Amino acid sequence: MRTIQVPEMVDRQKFNRFHLQILLCCIFIIICDGYDMFMLGTILPSLMAEWRISAVEAGLFSSYALFGMMIGALVFGPLADKFGRKNVILICTVIFSVFTFTSGFANEPTSFGTQRFAAGLGLGGVMPNLIAIITEYAPKKLRSTLVAIMFSGHALGGVVASMGAMYLIPNYGWRAVVWLGALPLIFMPILYKLLPESINYLMSKNKKSKLVDVLNRVNVNGQYTMNDNYVLLHEQLKSEMKGFPVKQLFKNGRTLSTLLFWIAFFMCLFVMYGLSTWLPKIMGGAGYELGSSLTFLVVLNLGAVFGAIVGGKLADRYGSKRILVTFLVIGFISLTMLSFKPSMIMLYILIAIAGGTTTGTQIVTNAYVSQYYPNEIRSTGVGWALGIGRIGGILAPTFCGILLDMKLSLQVNFLAFAIPCIIAAAAIWFIQDNFSNMTVIKEKKKLI
Repeated sequence: MRTIQVPEMVDRQKFNRFHLQILLCCIFIIICDGYDMFMLGTILPSLMAEWRISAVEAGLFSSYALFGMMIGALVFGPLADKFGRKNVILICTVIFSVFTFTSGFANEPTSFGTQRFAAGLGLGGVMPNLIAIITEYAPKKLRSTLVAIMFSGHALGGVVASMGAMYLIPNYGWRAVVWLGALPLIFMPILYKLLPESINYLMSKNKKSKLVDVLNRVNVNGQYTMNDNYVLLHEQLKSEMKGFPVKQLFKNGRTLSTLLFWIAFFMCLFVMYGLSTWLPKIMGGAGYELGSSLTFLVVLNLGAVFGAIVGGKLADRYGSKRILVTFLVIGFISLTMLSFKPSMIMLYILIAIAGGTTTGTQIVTNAYVSQYYPNEIRSTGVGWALGIGRIGGILAPTFCGILLDMKLSLQVNFLAFAIPCIIAAAAIWFIQDNFSNMTVIKEKKKLI
């Protein structure tokens, strides 16, 4: 009987068809998630005109969704670590798809805001689990790259939302943009069939036959059987990981780094959701027409896709911390330069750079935090970082709406996004990498 060290076996594998299958499923879901979140920025001017609401009131719509996302991340992350990631991912996808679709029938702000909150529960719950399941199955040398490629679908969803809105709003109105959010429901049977369950969950529930099937797809040459002994974590260390998962985020020297991750996520998501919600309106106030303003949102999200993929590859090669700090400093510079209203060509370049070094940086940070925590608390670690970070996302749309209502200068509006980049860079710089996988170090010592 063989003893198989499952994490080490997964780490050593080359990218194959099974990895591609997981990646495509997760990309599809995260594109839909991104579309759902970013489409709000494209329809806000229409909502403000139809319902005659102020910028502050309109900003609350985004805050409602982000508040729901915060709760969803905090709740569904730990639940997935206990009850499996696949089912939680699919349940959350159904939640945000259904409530996005029904919000298209709202005739007044309260109903629309309530349904945005409900959709946010699913949006927030699906993200940490998609990141966790990609991290769990990805070969070690491609981990940051694959998480970044997957999560760049979130920004790509923003591109789809912006381009779709440029056609749909003039021809069919804002409701058509919202109704398109029901698309994932059609693909649920396919997703259920193709998406695998977490290895950790299968082992904890003693579902050995399903585990063997999955591992033989991870490693097509493994020839694993029911007679093999599969090891995920040393039994003594496994007992240390039991209990309320959130407590584990502060054990084994992880307290300071956990808090620093939360600060970095707060700042990054403040910038990410503030820009995605209000960039069209800010540029409209600077004298650009709605069509041009939506184009800026497309460029912002295309820059985010490019920045995420390039940043992920650089992080795998040179280390996440060094790349993230560099990107955030560049983000600060680009946003500051945008405030001086440069020429049109330079404007597009700076917006693309800003997207790559803000939203793109947040995507690479997701990969960083997912690798920082052990597999047993990975969804919890990512979920709580995203959940706490959502507070920044919640505050940003309303805060920026207040700035717009005050009719302050373009410089002040962009500095509100530039300064958090420096704060996030400082937080990431002081994260203690040497404490990231203390349990794994202990495990190896026990097995020697």
